[in-house]
Amino acid sequence: MRRTPLRQRSKTAGHTRRAAVAVTAVASLALAGCGDDGGKDTKSSPSSGESTGTALSLPSLKGEKIQVAAVWTGPEQENFTKVLKEFEKRTGATVTFVPAQDPIVNFLGTKIAGGSPPDVAMLPQVGAVQQAVARKWAKPVGPEAKAQLAANYSKGWQDLGAVDGTQYGVYFKAANKSLIWYNNAAFENAGVSEPKTWKEFLSTAETVSASGVTPVSVGGADGWTLTDWFENIYLSQAGPAKYDQLAKHEIKWTDPSVTAALTTLGELFGKPNLIAGGANGALQTEFPLSVTQTFTGGDQPKAAMVFEGDFAAINIAQTPAKIGTDAKVFPFPAVGGSAPVVTGGDAAVALKDTKGAQALLTFLASADAAKIWAEAGGFLSPNKALDPASYPNDVQREIAKALIAAGDDFRFDMSDQMPQSFGGTPGKGEWKALQDFLKNPKDIKGTQERLEADAAKAYKS
Repeated sequence: MRRTPLRQRSKTAGHTRRAAVAVTAVASLALAGCGDDGGKDTKSSPSSGESTGTALSLPSLKGEKIQVAAVWTGPEQENFTKVLKEFEKRTGATVTFVPAQDPIVNFLGTKIAGGSPPDVAMLPQVGAVQQAVARKWAKPVGPEAKAQLAANYSKGWQDLGAVDGTQYGVYFKAANKSLIWYNNAAFENAGVSEPKTWKEFLSTAETVSASGVTPVSVGGADGWTLTDWFENIYLSQAGPAKYDQLAKHEIKWTDPSVTAALTTLGELFGKPNLIAGGANGALQTEFPLSVTQTFTGGDQPKAAMVFEGDFAAINIAQTPAKIGTDAKVFPFPAVGGSAPVVTGGDAAVALKDTKGAQALLTFLASADAAKIWAEAGGFLSPNKALDPASYPNDVQREIAKALIAAGDDFRFDMSDQMPQSFGGTPGKGEWKALQDFLKNPKDIKGTQERLEADAAKAYKS
């Protein structure tokens, strides 16, 4: 998934405490087919799952060609392709992955205008799902996929893929975006332990810095990582009610609660010695490198910690570090009364009302499809029928269990709930404003004014 976007219905304030308790369990850990069916439906069920959901039935699609567009690249694209290959084996269809660019709605618009839309698109923003529906691109989910959703997903995750009561999206890949991964050797050499509060986090960073290792790696070249920093601080500090209001632009970005969150974030961004490469270096560092540079170089990495979701595991796997011993993780530290829990996700949406597109949505809503990527790592599924044993290590297993245990009690990524022109476009809106803030964290007032001006324009359009 791109690390994130969507629109979550308003939840009770208690979600943060309950989900945080579940996710905190992570901190206590040492981080650790079928051939041609001859024209008949292929039936299967999730293997070894705690809950088998509903029986999976896929049609014969021999000779059909299906295109699937997504913004995934590198290992994410490779692992999703494994899922598509299994679908090909079970149905006889030929599936082609179409690399898309952010913002994906613009990419799809070009394809649709040219008369060649993909059959299915993986949309990383709730706002993108809503735009696809508003522009009459998206096709409603069919009965077979709906049956899988009803059996395998909580109402909250089903609602995220619905617009005005009609189901359009199947959330295949989720994310817990409230995690900080760290280099265990660097922590041991500095004599520090996992911080639980923001104050402790800053103190830990100073101690690690004094030991000779830069404490924090920031992938500032990708603006979405900076929105995630802000959102976790804002949710913990301002609380769920304010979070929901700001996500809907019911309060302005010049609100004092935003001032407080940027001031808190500035306590880190305002100290270049705490960030690998300083602000300029961070702004030239893309997300994958921000992770890999934290887990290479033994006990002298370029940084000791990196903030991001469970999907960082797929980048850690590209380094010599072993999750559970060399690479460990703790929940995002509490700024206010409790630690934040922010989630993200990618929804599969049919852009063509064809048998193949609907069959693929049905497959992606099943535990069978989720199991394939779960075993490969760097993946988190909202599918409650997926056996936790499918995940490759205890760390990812516990993160997944926490997501399922949270049920409907979570907050979705704020920027993913907003109009894409503001919350999901490189070089514009929130992404650009926070990149400028990373460069000049003293300009809180100016940052807020730019955010509000861009938001006001986006919400009117």
